[in-house]
Amino acid sequence: MTDPRSAEAKKYRALYKSAKWRRIREAQLRMQPLCEYCLQSEVVEPATVVHHGDGGHKGDEHKFWTGPFVSLCKEHHDRDAQREDLGQRVIRFDAEGWPIG
Repeated sequence: MTDPRSAEAKKYRALYKSAKWRRIREAQLRMQPLCEYCLQSEVVEPATVVHHGDGGHKGDEHKFWTGPFVSLCKEHHDRDAQREDLGQRVIRFDAEGWPIG
């Protein structure tokens, strides 16, 4: 089976397996152990994923290592954060049901 992803994407996927990334990830989750998107809705949910905030690293290795980083639950990372990185509009709601941002 062939992998349709680009060589550049493969390069960055390898960085996620590095000891340096594991240390950065662990430090981020210690600093912010709760999902930042859930907290906007006053929901307390443990963060399990460290996302490259501000539109992702987009192939910039310096930004890959320096962030900014966002602590998210898997659901928010896989749904909302990925859409935001693609420039799609995502509407989240606060605890009263009002749109955020």
